Amino acid sequence: MADLTINLAGIKAPNPFWLASAPPTNTGYQVQRAFEAGWGGAVWKTLGEPIINTSSRFAAVHFNGQRVAGFNNIELITDRPLEVNLKEIYETKKRFPNHAVVASLMVEPKREKWHEIVKRVEDVGVDGLELNFGCPHGMAERGMGAASGQQPDLVEKQTMWAKEAAKTPVIVKLTPNITDITVTARHAVMGGADAISMINTINSLAGVDIHSWNTIPHVGGKGAHGGYCGPAVKPIALNMVAECARHPEIGVPISGIGGISTWQDAVEFMLMGASGVQICTAAMHHGFRIVEEMIDGLNNYLDEKGIESVMELVGKSVQRYSNWGDLDLNYKVVARINTDTCINCNKCHIACEDTSHQCIDMLTGASGNYLEVREEDCVGCNLCSIVCPVDGAIEMVEIASDLNPMSWNDRQRTLARLNAGQTEMEVV
Repeated sequence: MADLTINLAGIKAPNPFWLASAPPTNTGYQVQRAFEAGWGGAVWKTLGEPIINTSSRFAAVHFNGQRVAGFNNIELITDRPLEVNLKEIYETKKRFPNHAVVASLMVEPKREKWHEIVKRVEDVGVDGLELNFGCPHGMAERGMGAASGQQPDLVEKQTMWAKEAAKTPVIVKLTPNITDITVTARHAVMGGADAISMINTINSLAGVDIHSWNTIPHVGGKGAHGGYCGPAVKPIALNMVAECARHPEIGVPISGIGGISTWQDAVEFMLMGASGVQICTAAMHHGFRIVEEMIDGLNNYLDEKGIESVMELVGKSVQRYSNWGDLDLNYKVVARINTDTCINCNKCHIACEDTSHQCIDMLTGASGNYLEVREEDCVGCNLCSIVCPVDGAIEMVEIASDLNPMSWNDRQRTLARLNAGQTEMEVV
């Protein structure tokens, strides 16, 4: 079996599956049960000055029969005294010395506050610290969480303050509620961050009850924006991880968070640069034992690939992630319909005819009606294969070309040289 152990900025764990800082890591009882189930690490629910949480605090977005496609919450940081949390962290780490226990921290943006809490949590034996600069609601209104995380100078400054006191690795958790997450990531690194984690939750409103007109959730008839997570946010999180992984000025390990529900999701995040992953919504939906399937699936995948260590996956797809201007404009694929498996639902024809390039014909042959793609008119947009309900009924086929690869950037450079007076032959 492959080696599933990871090392994230010096924090070691028996596997890459960590519980994120959230309701599942609120108590020592929960974290210890998670470790018994097989989780490799846990980021303790954010510590700071205890607050009072609202009674109604969660909501979910269900889509097309799938429960909890997205999850929304207006819960804040720990509502338990710091002393109680520290005692339970100590007991948990003593009982599970080989599992990663990371403390998530949030305090006012003051140097002395950061020094104090860092020293107190490190005294009970945590393996690392995660600075929560991402919480989008409740704490942000108090100048913490995303309010700090949206200001690059504050990210850098507070990271530096934590590092002044820290003896263990410092992970900076970034907010996605910003134009360019690489900016705050770079400032975290400038402040001395040993690693970054992303993404925290996205500003959201889960819905409105069209009968009562209350927001979902509501607290006594009033609502507030919350944090959105779950499977629906995975593409957003994966992009942000990839952007940071390929940025030359960041260069620190990444803990990937956002919509990870399966071992396949974890592999995608690791290929895009994450050294490990954090999971919350899937555990809240299905319980701690989902990690068993994740571990088995990851083990089987690595064995099939002939990969000895899961760390060999980290970043292997980053070089394939580029800018639109670098894509080959001469590359071409077309759709081909397998009439043996096609069920003639006509969804591909409708989608192509109404919203794409009108290149799927409805024909009649000796054996009845069938669909066929006019390949000379197909632009390879993939829409027909996406809406097709039958796996394998529509295949996107690569078409060989005599043309050399040419990107938009290549084209612009060529035009610039021609405009500068070089002949076309000289440019070639």
